[in-house]
Amino acid sequence: MNIHEFQGKSLLRAYNVDIQEGFVAETPDQAVMVAGQLREKFGCEFFVVKAQIHAGGRGKGGGVKLAKSIEEAGLLASKMIGMQLVTPQTGPSGKKVNRVLIAQDVYYKGESEIKEFYISLLLNRKTGRYTIMYSPEGGMSIEEVAEKTPNLIFTEEITPGTGLRSFQCRNIAFNLGLSGAAHINMIKFLNGIYETFTGCDAQLLEINPVLKTSDNRILAVDCKVVLDDNALFRHPDLSEMRDLSEEDPVEVEAADNKLNFIRLDGNVGCMVNGAGLAMATMDIIKLSGGAPANFLDVGGGANAKTVEAGFRIILKDPAVKAILINIFGGIVRCDRVAIGVVEAYKTIGQIKVPVIVRLQGTNAEKAKEIIDSSGLKVSSAISFREAAEKVREVFSV
Repeated sequence: MNIHEFQGKSLLRAYNVDIQEGFVAETPDQAVMVAGQLREKFGCEFFVVKAQIHAGGRGKGGGVKLAKSIEEAGLLASKMIGMQLVTPQTGPSGKKVNRVLIAQDVYYKGESEIKEFYISLLLNRKTGRYTIMYSPEGGMSIEEVAEKTPNLIFTEEITPGTGLRSFQCRNIAFNLGLSGAAHINMIKFLNGIYETFTGCDAQLLEINPVLKTSDNRILAVDCKVVLDDNALFRHPDLSEMRDLSEEDPVEVEAADNKLNFIRLDGNVGCMVNGAGLAMATMDIIKLSGGAPANFLDVGGGANAKTVEAGFRIILKDPAVKAILINIFGGIVRCDRVAIGVVEAYKTIGQIKVPVIVRLQGTNAEKAKEIIDSSGLKVSSAISFREAAEKVREVFSV
């Protein structure tokens, strides 16, 4: 589950991590009020106005601006709120900005040099360990750093049983070129973000940039947090941070119907039970001349209701030219799925795209009889090869 920058920073603050302070505004008037509060509390003259959407690269799309007065903060907020912000991560359609974060300007001048770093925490699934990835080249895309200067990307592997060790923190601070008060503050910062990461059951915690201010403070200027959906039952307070307006409405509907759904950009809708079978089905669609339009796993409890919901979700994609239902009947009986297909046809009405149903396993022959005798324009198949041939026929017409 993705959360907004301001929400991620609130989690960091709860674990005593120093952050670039700010407040959320949903209207230009609120932005002016917030800027006034920041000036009163921190004495800042300038303010940073940041669009709050679930996507990176906001600055490149015009979603991060510097306001040099309280009035300008309100003016910039009026331009951002309601805009369709396009970034390298949103695609050409962009995302609508519903709120902005008004933050203090922390790039004040002083005797010491200001520096930006990149730091992220994630799970390395190959090693089964947490990894801190960091670089002295903060403030820019880590992909660009990896491509142009891979020698400036460092990692520290953390054993979950022992946690982040003191020597690892010192090693990170040393590789970032820090000394004195900045070195000490970085160690405190690293321990804080590790406690945030583990305490919230996060999958990713990325801070870019981490700022060393002119007075040697270490601050999180930006924050991206991805929470583990499977652990949210332990964090009901974090579940409330979910912003459905930032998610694909179709994927939200699928989740409400207990379906595992991911939209893709192909032309053949898939309805399958089991993630492995779903991956194999997408491969066979590709080899047959089509392209999968989605990943849809109905799970082990498929019935008429879930099949109907799956049909409705797939048909919302205008790019879909055919639907392939591929069910292996183990826990799920094939005849139950066949009945679900027939009932879905009756409930939804006319389905204009070809539907290919491959049912194999428990009661597969009975299921084929149900499909064949239904009078519906549904092509049934028993083998994987037969299903592939029927998909190929659709695209050879």
